[in-house]
Amino acid sequence: MQPGDDLFARLKRSSFRSRFHLGAKERQYCWDKGPETIDSHAADFIAKRLAPAQPPNDGKQTPMRGHPVFIAQHATATCCRGCLAKWHAIPAGVTLSEQQQRYIVAVIHRWLVEEMNKPR
Repeated sequence: MQPGDDLFARLKRSSFRSRFHLGAKERQYCWDKGPETIDSHAADFIAKRLAPAQPPNDGKQTPMRGHPVFIAQHATATCCRGCLAKWHAIPAGVTLSEQQQRYIVAVIHRWLVEEMNKPR
């Protein structure tokens, strides 16, 4: 399961989702760490903060800043189980499968790649 162009078109039309961008510090962090490390961080965050059926502090578990993945999660509506249900049709209240977790990491990865390749 890979994120489609239709998802990214819908995200770009959202005034809330489209306001998220990487700052200079987050961009440098991505350059310094590289995509494999960033994807590993994303997978870890998803496993710990989103994968449980009832994540602690759901709806508030993803900071708005502090790591490029957190910013990407808000930009891609992969920040909480409510957003996953609304935007990605991944139901709340059920533990995320490995395939769903890989899909979420792929969504985050795609957004980060697009964001890093935008002219500054």
